[in-house]
Amino acid sequence: MRTPPGGFRRTRPTRADRWLAGALAVGSVVASVLAAAGPPYREPDLPGLALITVAALTLLWRQVFPLPVVGVVSALLVVNEAAGYAVTVVQWPAWIALFTCFSVYRDWPRRLVAAVAAGLAVVGYLVLDRGQVSLLELSGITMCFLIATIGGDAALSRRAYAAAAEARAVSEARERVALAEQVLLQERARLAGELHDALGHAVNVMVMQAGVGRRVFAENPAFGHEALGHIETLGRGALDELDRLLRVLDPVRDGTDRADADPTTADLAQLAGWVRAAGRELDLDIGEVDLPASGARAVYRITQEAVTNALRHTAEGRIRIDLTQTGDRVLLEVTNEGDGFPEPVPGRGLVNMRERARLEGGDLEVGPVAGGFGVRAVLPVARS
Repeated sequence: MRTPPGGFRRTRPTRADRWLAGALAVGSVVASVLAAAGPPYREPDLPGLALITVAALTLLWRQVFPLPVVGVVSALLVVNEAAGYAVTVVQWPAWIALFTCFSVYRDWPRRLVAAVAAGLAVVGYLVLDRGQVSLLELSGITMCFLIATIGGDAALSRRAYAAAAEARAVSEARERVALAEQVLLQERARLAGELHDALGHAVNVMVMQAGVGRRVFAENPAFGHEALGHIETLGRGALDELDRLLRVLDPVRDGTDRADADPTTADLAQLAGWVRAAGRELDLDIGEVDLPASGARAVYRITQEAVTNALRHTAEGRIRIDLTQTGDRVLLEVTNEGDGFPEPVPGRGLVNMRERARLEGGDLEVGPVAGGFGVRAVLPVARS
């Protein structure tokens, strides 16, 4: 059976239809026996009771074969009239079947077939009925016809609306899941960048200090001992940084606010101290800047990555950090003095720096400059 447009397909009678057909069959028989119409109609007998029982039980299949059921119950109504029985109860299945067709089928051709079948049953009733059909009965027939057709259409519309609402809810739920997954991926990428910037810097400085300490340990044990102390300090700082980043993922667990876990421009002095302890010259010039918390974090991470790259790629040369504000823009410049620097090769660190600047509404320039290699970031100030 083809699925009705805008409707649904059933392969067997539903529990509700079984109850409906059974209750209607019993009720029809009881009503026919207790409320016999009397002359000129035929008294209810076994054939008459069997006829109305079959008409009621046909409704078992009203949602499986809607059009055939309309045809069968309409034909039984005409047979009932031809046999001389009253139409009192045998008409009930006909109206229910017509209602079902309009509640299942949206296309008008099949609705028209159902309406014509019901109309022919009404004509057969008018022609074969033994009594005199009054105007009141005609108005009742008209009212039943309108209720069956309009009510069936309303039921179909309500069901279609509920299905559309359910589909919309499912679609919205899927969109929320997809958005949550996207946010999770973005957060994972952000955390990966934070770990790369923070731990990568600490490890590079520790490696550099360990190398210096190893080379001079025999001639200058005191300096080697001092280098080991700096390595220990950096290692503890790296662990603190890792713990701070992990608290960002679950700030409620230990009552730590995320704002407290984010580095700021004030932490640049500590960063400079670590680099100087590793034996590199570093000049730090930080002016008063007005940045949001996210902007200050971006400045710190960009500076950290720039300094880490300087330590990784060069063994000497002064590093200079300048942070100033002009109007509504904050300028960060990190310069590694030297000669012969090549153009930068895109990597995770460079990508992280560019992404941090972009997310804050700024831009980043990286490459050789006069007298060395420079990283230049321009970020907007905090909005008032």
